[in-house]
Amino acid sequence: MAFPITDLNGYFSGDWRLARDIAGVDGEALGSAAGCVTFTLEDDVLVYHESGELRLGAHRGPFVRTLHYRPAGGARAAVHFDHGGFFHDVDLTTGEWTADHPCSADWYRGTYLLVDERRWEQEWVVTGPAKDHVITSRFTRAGG
Repeated sequence: MAFPITDLNGYFSGDWRLARDIAGVDGEALGSAAGCVTFTLEDDVLVYHESGELRLGAHRGPFVRTLHYRPAGGARAAVHFDHGGFFHDVDLTTGEWTADHPCSADWYRGTYLLVDERRWEQEWVVTGPAKDHVITSRFTRAGG
């Protein structure tokens, strides 16, 4: 069951632990990642920054990513890449959301699920000629 919210900034702001699994669409494990995420309000933009270690096949190494959640009132935002390009909209009023994003010839379908005040999940199913996998990320509020 989803956890509805009315304040996107209030829910996400702060520090989170990240656990990510990467699998083929057939369920075969391809990799994983673990790290931390911070949401920081900067000039009316909620900045998402993740970092940690990625394990993908024989590769092990660091990863980083930054996204900008531009609040649109209540539980809504427009999500942009750090280079400014649009990624997707999100509205977590009901605690869940599905978003789509075309990337060249590939298609990303993402789902958000807010589990409770301390846990949320995001899953991206990626299909197309270059990619065919599922990325599942679990976030847990850091501390206490």
